[in-house]
Amino acid sequence: MLNRRHLRVKVLQALYAYHQSDTKDVKLFEKNMLNSIDQVYEMYIWMLSLINEVVSFAANDAQERANKHLPTAEDLNANLKILTNRFILSLNDNKEYITAWKKYKVDWTFEPELAKSLFIILKNSPEYAEYLAKTGDTLQTDKDIIKFIFKKVILKSSLAEQVFEDRFIFWPVDKDVLQALIAKTFKNFSNDDYKLNQLAEITGNWVEDREFVVNLFQQSIRYNDAYHELIAAKTQNWEPERIAMMDTLLMKMAITEFINFNSIPVKVTINEYLEISKEFSTPKSNSFINGILDKILIELKAENKIKKIGRGLIE
Repeated sequence: MLNRRHLRVKVLQALYAYHQSDTKDVKLFEKNMLNSIDQVYEMYIWMLSLINEVVSFAANDAQERANKHLPTAEDLNANLKILTNRFILSLNDNKEYITAWKKYKVDWTFEPELAKSLFIILKNSPEYAEYLAKTGDTLQTDKDIIKFIFKKVILKSSLAEQVFEDRFIFWPVDKDVLQALIAKTFKNFSNDDYKLNQLAEITGNWVEDREFVVNLFQQSIRYNDAYHELIAAKTQNWEPERIAMMDTLLMKMAITEFINFNSIPVKVTINEYLEISKEFSTPKSNSFINGILDKILIELKAENKIKKIGRGLIE
């Protein structure tokens, strides 16, 4: 699921787009930001659907083999055990999945060769042969072959990678979140009573998390000029063009949390943005941002502008 760091990244992406655009419609960029979060869940549903497509292709493959000009006995009696896989049956019986599948209009006909190519890889693997030969299967063993399809077949496929990258603009960034959502799904699907199995949730508490991202985005824009002055005062020895835009945005977001989010500890805020800078900014950004934020923090504390409550006490 999306944790607070992932959500901060979504806000960062939205702020970057906002400041790069000539259009300064805050609500428009806020809507786009929320859509980008929803797209993570959409990507999750598309991936579950692709796993389903790969499994379902076993029936197509069996028919193609039976229709050969000179089919062998094995061709005429293809092992279709995977079609009764408990994880897949539970997924197809899941109301959340069915509703989301319809909502996002999931349809793989635009890439008809994808499921076939992935199934061929699966069919030729020793893991699949072992699965077909195994007796006394359980829900866990059924999940194991689905995990194999996801991790070793789909995620290793350059074609599947390209399809998801073309469809989801933030695929390179959201791929890790997707894997966490799929892993959570495997954990959730633990009951033979299919009605008890639930899909993964996009965040731990979307009501609170939605409020967090919207407030962080809006207030970072509302106080942009004031926080820019704070940063400028501490970077007088730096030429403005030498300071990466991402660094500036990350520092403004951190200051926003310092002043306006009284339940988030200062140390948590600093650590989060330093970690984000490692992935989204320059190699030297981490130490630069840390140094500037330390100076700004001293000033804000002296002016009594940071008020934390509960578990978010400054010290």
